[in-house]
Amino acid sequence: MALTLTMADLADITPYEGENLSASWTDTERDEVGLQAQAYLCVLLKYDAVTNWATMNAVYKIILTEYVARSVAMAGIAFNLSTVGATFSSLIEPEDMIQLHIYRLENIEKLIRESDKNDFIRTT
Repeated sequence: MALTLTMADLADITPYEGENLSASWTDTERDEVGLQAQAYLCVLLKYDAVTNWATMNAVYKIILTEYVARSVAMAGIAFNLSTVGATFSSLIEPEDMIQLHIYRLENIEKLIRESDKNDFIRTT
């Protein structure tokens, strides 16, 4: 199955996933988590950014894409931690990767909350 996300595609997501993902983490799971992240951003923006994606400000779309991509990657890293030892050298490695994503997601959320929402929805 190919991803059906509006705000991010596989090329956006895979750099954040790292090299040691479980082989059972599929596009179906990526899609589900990505749809949830997109919905969360729409609520945070109080604007249907998915439906209006094509008309949104291109620079701000980069930030929203990063948010969705990191959300999906974080879920993928945490998806099957029973592979520690087989794919990850220790539990510290995936935990550190997840913490990095959490830090960035929190900062993006702060940026959205503190910005003028109209900056995000203006067309380019």
